[in-house]
Amino acid sequence: MELEPINIEGTPKTPSVKFNAEEGIIEIKGRSIPENSIEFYKPLVDWLEEYKKNPLDKTVVNIQLEYFNTSSSKCILDVFKKLEAIHKAKNEVEINWYYEEDDEDMLEAGEDYESIIRIPFKMIEIVE
Repeated sequence: MELEPINIEGTPKTPSVKFNAEEGIIEIKGRSIPENSIEFYKPLVDWLEEYKKNPLDKTVVNIQLEYFNTSSSKCILDVFKKLEAIHKAKNEVEINWYYEEDDEDMLEAGEDYESIIRIPFKMIEIVE
């Protein structure tokens, strides 16, 4: 079964999302304060569950969030947990965590996730 890519345009409340199984690229960018985080993230988690069955040798994950709320943070962790399962199955997973220059909170959030899910993160500072 061909895994359809997910392309979601960003809004002021929800991030833009690009999940592409053929390229092994997963991107979440923008702000994540949806009305219903679980509803927004569930298709992404389900997609990764499918992708996990037949991942590429290398999956590149680009996370570039300006802001996310508490309920989103739990859902983002669920996304990372699926990626961790792919990583544990001996597939390469590269996580690039982008944060704005001087945004200590976002840098710390990335470090917190990294400490939970045991995939090395590359912290990338965005300098305007």
